[in-house]
Amino acid sequence: MGKKELLNIGEDIFNAIEVLRKGGIILYPTDTIWGIGCDATNVEAVSRIYKLKQREETKSMLVLVDNPDRISRHVKEVPEMAWQLIEVNDQPMTIIYPSAINLAVNLIDPSGTIGIRVTKDEFCQKLISKLNHPIVSTSANISGKGSPSIFDDISQEVKDQVDYIVRWRQDDYNKSLPSSIIKVSLNGQIEIIRN
Repeated sequence: MGKKELLNIGEDIFNAIEVLRKGGIILYPTDTIWGIGCDATNVEAVSRIYKLKQREETKSMLVLVDNPDRISRHVKEVPEMAWQLIEVNDQPMTIIYPSAINLAVNLIDPSGTIGIRVTKDEFCQKLISKLNHPIVSTSANISGKGSPSIFDDISQEVKDQVDYIVRWRQDDYNKSLPSSIIKVSLNGQIEIIRN
């Protein structure tokens, strides 16, 4: 199927969810760059992404949620400062939280932290809402290679190893940057990891 015959968003979400529910991994557009994703509660699927990216399992990956209410399901105690940052921020922002829970154990940093971003992307929000689980979001590249902001930047090596390639926005050539990353501790202390 050529780019001119792209599926509509509903069909793409249906197909992606079928794959995710079976423990598969997808290549999909986010509110920042193109990502590789899976159900963030599935240990085997998370392992496959580490293997695809040729990345050590001790180097944690972030997850996307569709709305702020979902954060409390995956963080034991959300720092008050994090809620304030989410409320005032209008750009993609990943917050690293202490004490991750209810996620694949190999997704959580050895220190117990997890990076979570509330996505504002229409596709991602609908996908996560219908799956009813957060999804892993890691750049669609082999570790150490450039992060793809448009579909055409993704290597064939990556495309060949995923179970489903989302067609939605493959023809979008607007380049985006990765999100900012901010670490927030329970006492409200903030550390900017990436601006």
